[in-house]
Amino acid sequence: MRAAASPLWRVLSTGRRVPAAPARHGARVVAPLATAVESPIAQDVNPAQILRNVRPKLLIDGDFVDAASGKTFPVLDPRTEDVIAQVAEADAADVDRAVGAARRAFDSGPWRKMSGRQRGRVLSRLADLVEERAEEFARIETLDNGKPLAMSREGDIPFVVSHFRYYAGWADKISGKTLQTNGNTFAYTLHEAVGVVGQIIPWNFPLPMLAFKVAPALACGCTVVLKVAEQTPLSALLFGELALEAGVPPGVFNILPGYGPTAGAALVAHPGVDKISFTGSTEVGREIMRGAADGIKHVSLELGGKSAAIVCPGVDMESVVEDTHVALFLNQGQACCAASRTYVHESLYDEFVERAVERAQRATVGDPFGDVQLGPLVDSAQFEKVLGYMREGEAQGAVIGCGGSRVGSKGYYVEPTVFSDVRDEMSIAKEEIFGPVQSIMKWSSVEEVLDRANANPYGLAAGVWTKDLDLANRLSRGLRAGTVWINCYNAFDHAVPFGGYKMSGFGRDLGEYALSNYMEVKAVVTPLKDPAWI
Repeated sequence: MRAAASPLWRVLSTGRRVPAAPARHGARVVAPLATAVESPIAQDVNPAQILRNVRPKLLIDGDFVDAASGKTFPVLDPRTEDVIAQVAEADAADVDRAVGAARRAFDSGPWRKMSGRQRGRVLSRLADLVEERAEEFARIETLDNGKPLAMSREGDIPFVVSHFRYYAGWADKISGKTLQTNGNTFAYTLHEAVGVVGQIIPWNFPLPMLAFKVAPALACGCTVVLKVAEQTPLSALLFGELALEAGVPPGVFNILPGYGPTAGAALVAHPGVDKISFTGSTEVGREIMRGAADGIKHVSLELGGKSAAIVCPGVDMESVVEDTHVALFLNQGQACCAASRTYVHESLYDEFVERAVERAQRATVGDPFGDVQLGPLVDSAQFEKVLGYMREGEAQGAVIGCGGSRVGSKGYYVEPTVFSDVRDEMSIAKEEIFGPVQSIMKWSSVEEVLDRANANPYGLAAGVWTKDLDLANRLSRGLRAGTVWINCYNAFDHAVPFGGYKMSGFGRDLGEYALSNYMEVKAVVTPLKDPAWI
């Protein structure tokens, strides 16, 4: 994620700690990598100290409470595979409690009746509180998710702070329109909060994904029940405490750690929920649409991706290799918009592959609290899935330039992996891997690369690198994707909408467009005693 002027892009693209010359084994290049054991400060990390202020419960109606069943579930440290917390496990009974609280808060509480300016002040105060504890949030995020601390500290948490400030500014600017009619009526529209919103977020960017959903919903006057991912619930729970401190009334913002088939499904189906907003896999998105159908709920979905990066002739090779490296390996490749299909023009292909392999070999892997660029994957399921795709790519005939294996014997670490000679029909070229696996393919004509890029069922994002303005315009118009970055990637800004085409979902997060996810439009028409002039 990157906000305007955010240093995240630079943090992830420094290419520090160049290792010794790689050892070669046939066609495969294996670079020596920093492992979790070798990380310089791993021994100084104390999970209990980092989590000292996190209350591992459910947040319902302004109180941190146990699950109705009394159940808890373990949260693991992906660096070590050790249990670092036992968190209350929400199920249908807890969803009912949380939705009831949100319903009361919306129907009879003060939040939606406040002026937009009052809500904006609360959101600004919340942003200030998070900023005051930014280092604590960054360390929780890295411990829970496994991303490098530099990324949490200089990217994710500043993004969250500025995102809430952005929507605090929008809260008093939400308004309808007066309308021209036939002259016998006076008509205008009201933009009103949609009601109780159920939000389900993924584990790859825990706190930024919370901000994507919660900030615009609260700015509009909605109340929220947030189901956080079972892998990464911890930063959200501390955030919930600060929301109460900032002045968000009880019941307006509720947090349910739990599993999708129980807590998530119950939230989607609950008759007291007016709107569902989900970010996650396309498979789960289908289930959410089915679950919301009986209640005819509003739904917005930001789903999977298999984004194309198109490298055109005439570009500066060094900068493009760096850009496309970060576009894929950011957050260990665990990003919905990761540029996991790299299409390189045939005139540049061989040199690009050589340089891309060399760049991946310089990427350091290890304990995310150390000076590394890639930490562990989030859990064992993701770890096994990514290793499976690496094996499948080799078995289907792609050439592996580097990587392809786990790093160390403990923790969910894998090598940054680069495949060349990838064909469009291979699984690594078609399916979302969600890991550090770059697939490089060759293209010849503009028509061909557009057809191939658009043939994939996903349409979340794409990148184009070219010095030709006409070609940039042609490709950006031709690509069926919700975001097209030209000569950059992951250039997020709070004002710029983000969402997908096709199986990547519908609806938009970020910017003014996100507000429409959380509003109803009401028309008010009054007859005029005497016809008005036009």
